[in-house]
Amino acid sequence: MPALAPPNACLALADGTLFHGRGFGATGVAAGELCFNTAMTGYQEIMTDPSYAGQIVTFTFPHIGNTGANLEDDETERPAALGMVTRMDPTAPSNWRATESLSDWLARRGRIAIGGVDTRRLTRTIRHKGMPHAALGFSNDGAPDSERLIEIARAFAGLEGADLARDVTCPQSYRWDEGRWDWPGGYPRREAGSKKVVAIDFGAKRNILRCLVSAGADVIVLPAQATAEEVLAHRPDGVFLSNGPGDPAATGVYAVPMIRGVLEAGVPLFGICLGHQMLALALGAQTVKMNHGHHGANHPVREVATGKVEITSMNHGFAVDGQTLPAGVEETHVSLFDGSNCGIRVKGKPVFSVQHHPEASPGPKDSFYLFERFLTSMG
Repeated sequence: MPALAPPNACLALADGTLFHGRGFGATGVAAGELCFNTAMTGYQEIMTDPSYAGQIVTFTFPHIGNTGANLEDDETERPAALGMVTRMDPTAPSNWRATESLSDWLARRGRIAIGGVDTRRLTRTIRHKGMPHAALGFSNDGAPDSERLIEIARAFAGLEGADLARDVTCPQSYRWDEGRWDWPGGYPRREAGSKKVVAIDFGAKRNILRCLVSAGADVIVLPAQATAEEVLAHRPDGVFLSNGPGDPAATGVYAVPMIRGVLEAGVPLFGICLGHQMLALALGAQTVKMNHGHHGANHPVREVATGKVEITSMNHGFAVDGQTLPAGVEETHVSLFDGSNCGIRVKGKPVFSVQHHPEASPGPKDSFYLFERFLTSMG
């Protein structure tokens, strides 16, 4: 793609602000909530993280696409993020693991991208005004109709009140036996672990399931709308609540009764991201929509009990309101960026959760102990 090619793509915000650039990936139009991610690596994992359903991702790091794409780094079968915004056009991939370019990878999956955008200006806009509704358009026949894109952005319903977990969950239950990456053989298949874990798929990333397996779990995955009776019918040693997209209060309409049923049965429970938020709801706390959310692989989180600081990966636009935690539930982790809640546990019970993603390895292994703690809690 010529460096000085004329704009053939446009990002329109609902307030009428326009960002023109050069498109790559698929052509068409996508509308969603616009966020920014500060990670320097992992763009393929970010685009395929189901937690990004309903969102367009602005990457603050300018060199996106340099390592190309491959099948092994997908977190799900297809991208969940609706589109991507980058400072520079992607170059030809330069990595021994690459099997195709980022642009081809996006095109095959029907995802739109725009390069040549002033992402610093865009990021400042998001920080100051919150995550806007936006529409992204790319056409090979010239610049898309910017006024139409503004109308599409304004018509987007938003994520508050949206239950997106049912859109990204698995259609039926299955067993997962793949462990974490093991050089040079890739992802090994492992024999069934000694502890049976039922993982509820609200939009589970593959690497979370791999971490559970590597920690010693025999993992059975159930759809998001599984009932407590269906979960407990597997006679699990532990129950895991996965990450996922959308408003936790909306998904909690059916998930909270299931979680409360598991809690009443006394089964050890561990949640991550959306799973953390819905555990909090089940315990009586509240969640709130954040201004610009936390999206990146460089977020410092402090464990309250030890004072240890972990470098974590985060991806959430909603958060647990730590001021609403009921008696018997204590805060275990806090963000050192803004003091927001990043973890809870029920006193005296093997029930806990975290907001960050311990499987994403930005530390790289600062938070893997959480999976081991979960398995140990099963006795």
